Amino acid sequence: MTENQKTISEFGSKKLGSFNWSGFRTLYEKEVRRYLKVFGQTVGAPVVTTLMFMMIFTLALGGSGRYIGEIPYAVFLAPGLIIMSILQNSFANTSSSIIGSKMQGNIVDILLAPIGAKEITLGYALGGVTRGLMVGVFVLLAMTFMTEVKLVHIWAILYFSISGSLMLSLLGTMTGIWGQRFDQTSAINNFVIMPLSFLSGTFYSIERLSGVWYQISQINPFFYLIDGFRYGFTGRSEADPMIGVVFILILNIILWIACYKMFKSGYKLRA
Repeated sequence: MTENQKTISEFGSKKLGSFNWSGFRTLYEKEVRRYLKVFGQTVGAPVVTTLMFMMIFTLALGGSGRYIGEIPYAVFLAPGLIIMSILQNSFANTSSSIIGSKMQGNIVDILLAPIGAKEITLGYALGGVTRGLMVGVFVLLAMTFMTEVKLVHIWAILYFSISGSLMLSLLGTMTGIWGQRFDQTSAINNFVIMPLSFLSGTFYSIERLSGVWYQISQINPFFYLIDGFRYGFTGRSEADPMIGVVFILILNIILWIACYKMFKSGYKLRA
């Protein structure tokens, strides 16, 4: 082996065996710039939609005079709407990005780049997390003009918003890899994400549920995300926040491994 061949071989082994920070950063920046180019659609529209939900439930339906326990309904509702917007936009970002790349045929540019499954998974996941949290921050700021917002437990707000956006970002990544058309990602959103969101106590206390619906809520990860996030603002929760911490952590580990293996094997990505 010549000196040049030896150098190239060592360089290639180092790249394959280590984390390519430059490649990861490039993919992450590409994901962020992609949705910032249509800021009004990807960030502005979800903020407006969430505020419309807030106005409908607190004004049009007479929610301004209602209480959930000792908490005014508007104060109860706001955290649920904030994190629901975070979750939905985290999912939408990764699923639409990967599906779009597959349909346009440029997903091969990612697969042929000198980056591994770790970098690809992290780049897509953090891109979705960034969009979800950005939408959440704008919704939170807008909510301060509509109701009282207190930051009671900062750790809970940060943990459940970040871990929740990561969970949906990874789920969106899996959906994008699995799906072949945009209607398939819409099906997951309409028949999985939305029902679990609405059955998670976003608009009501799950104590009002009975029978099988209450039992379903106890294994619904969206319930623990919303309940834990609301705990950060109100100081009250319907379940032990630490159960939610552990439950969401385990789910994120499982989803991360699944996404990594899908990219590693090229599942439905290689022709």
